[in-house]
Amino acid sequence: MSKPITTGIMSYGMSGRIFHAPFVHAHSGFALKGITERSKKIASERYPDIISYNNNDELLNDTEIELAIVNTPNNTHYELAKQALKAGKHVLIEKPAAASVKEVQELFDLGTQHNKQVFIYQNRRWDSDFMSVKQIIESGRLGQLSEVCFRFDRFKPALSPKIFKEVASTPASGLVFDLGPHLLDQIISLFGKPLSFAKTTGIYRPGSEVADYFFYHLKYPNQLNVFAASNLMAVQALPAFVVQGANGTFIKDRVDPQEEQLDKNMLPTDEKYGIEAAGVEGKLYTLGGDGVKNVELVKAPKGDYMGLFEAVYQSLRNGKDFPITKENILTQMELLEG
Repeated sequence: MSKPITTGIMSYGMSGRIFHAPFVHAHSGFALKGITERSKKIASERYPDIISYNNNDELLNDTEIELAIVNTPNNTHYELAKQALKAGKHVLIEKPAAASVKEVQELFDLGTQHNKQVFIYQNRRWDSDFMSVKQIIESGRLGQLSEVCFRFDRFKPALSPKIFKEVASTPASGLVFDLGPHLLDQIISLFGKPLSFAKTTGIYRPGSEVADYFFYHLKYPNQLNVFAASNLMAVQALPAFVVQGANGTFIKDRVDPQEEQLDKNMLPTDEKYGIEAAGVEGKLYTLGGDGVKNVELVKAPKGDYMGLFEAVYQSLRNGKDFPITKENILTQMELLEG
């Protein structure tokens, strides 16, 4: 087996604790060497053998670190990823990759210049609910698609204590750059770059200065209309996924269990990890030959964010293509900026 990828994580907030450290630690192809902890030194409670760096300069100056995970606030991704690449590290950058197409292109170019890989972390391609939608679409059972709607609704009227999300002058702030990358990446992974798009945003929370609502209309060939929306003032969330085709309709709620499981310290290796609870199956509506509507419950596949880390490993050690391509991310950034 190839030498494990010695990895450092730049932050141990929610992102580091839930979405990164458990997978780097559990995957045999990685070696978690250290995590930056500027104040609270708590990562060693779960990972007693790691180094707790006082700042990211210490992490980047560690010559053993091969991969740096940039999971810091959105507005810092660009500069920290640049520093890491110049320090000779591959980078895995949390979404959004940066604040503009120009910045993302610079990072990809810098990676090429230094012969280093630039990976963008889009974990929700491995959500159980999305994977269920993907399987139904790719099966062709719905026939020619006319309309696809993806939503990510929440009810959070209070402003976030994470200031970078709430200040209009801060790059990559607001809901568009927070939840937009998830929805847009899922859509791009299925349908590619749209022919055209229109974007609407709104501000509804008291005291907010950044968008807390967005709505995209993406147009694709064969008259396919795709919609992406998110609302932080949704008392009752609408179905997360609705796919309309000539032969049927598929409806699926956002029920992937991984984030909640990880927050409760379930390991990615647990046999129950990523498996949806009973009663939340997607519903496939079709018409029988007699015109009677049939409803089929569709059980989702196991969700597993380890798939992303496995893809990083396969790319670095075996030269395989990373599924979240540069073209995917540049298209996403065009839509975020638009």
